[in-house]
Amino acid sequence: MAHIELSDVNVGFGPDTNRTEVLSNVSLKVEENEFIAVIGFSGSGKSTLVSVLSGLLRPDTGAALLRNKEITKPGPHLGIVFQNYSLLPWLTVYGNIELAVKQAFPKYTSKERSEHIAHYIEMVKLTPARDKRPSELSGGMRQRVSLARTLSMQPDVLIMDEPLSALDALTRADLQDEIIRIWNEDKRTVIMITNDVDEAVLMADKIVPLTTGPNATLADPFIVDLERPRDRTSLNTNPHFKKLRNEIIHYMTHINAEAKKLRVNASIEMPDIQPIDFSAA
Repeated sequence: MAHIELSDVNVGFGPDTNRTEVLSNVSLKVEENEFIAVIGFSGSGKSTLVSVLSGLLRPDTGAALLRNKEITKPGPHLGIVFQNYSLLPWLTVYGNIELAVKQAFPKYTSKERSEHIAHYIEMVKLTPARDKRPSELSGGMRQRVSLARTLSMQPDVLIMDEPLSALDALTRADLQDEIIRIWNEDKRTVIMITNDVDEAVLMADKIVPLTTGPNATLADPFIVDLERPRDRTSLNTNPHFKKLRNEIIHYMTHINAEAKKLRVNASIEMPDIQPIDFSAA
């Protein structure tokens, strides 16, 4: 039995006369403590996929399942790390995490809550900044707070929606290493959405391409059987890494080219509609 699963999920938006089918027959099985990366182009439906996985959106048909039970609403068992940090600006590092902990563990005593929060602040190496507000933190530090807040709820599944896309390359590399370290120490089932092939190969056990939309679906996965822990400094000279990376890039480039070709053909087949001349009326 998969830990979290999508079964023949279909999602569309708009009225029947002008409907856009975003996801079509999407199926995915993720085992407990597995690290999955879903990779896709902008506009392919990645955010819609996140919404379904997290319970924010019910599919039109099909189902999202956690431990074989349908996901019908969001909750602390499904932790999301967003792109834009989503921190409350008037609260400190401690206060932002405390807000989540109070919701997830309402029966904690004050001492238990304080120790729990301190543990996760230390986990993301922000103890010296625990009393600072988001405006006093760098982008990388804000994302660390967001990660600590989500992890503090001890979710069954950690869903990361392109969490590092807004960061500069050096900060992004640093946080990639931190996420891998935390995952090794505090195992969780992880689904990470990304558009960065190198990031996916470095971090994940399995990479699942999302085809271009509309009617996007998940293609067959690429298995990342590189030994852990992975050293980014040596990966670029690893022939298996280079082969896998090139295979994924070639596949993504191919499906993007095919989608563009279909869009061009569809536009050619559109009837030539002449404008109405209202002056003759």
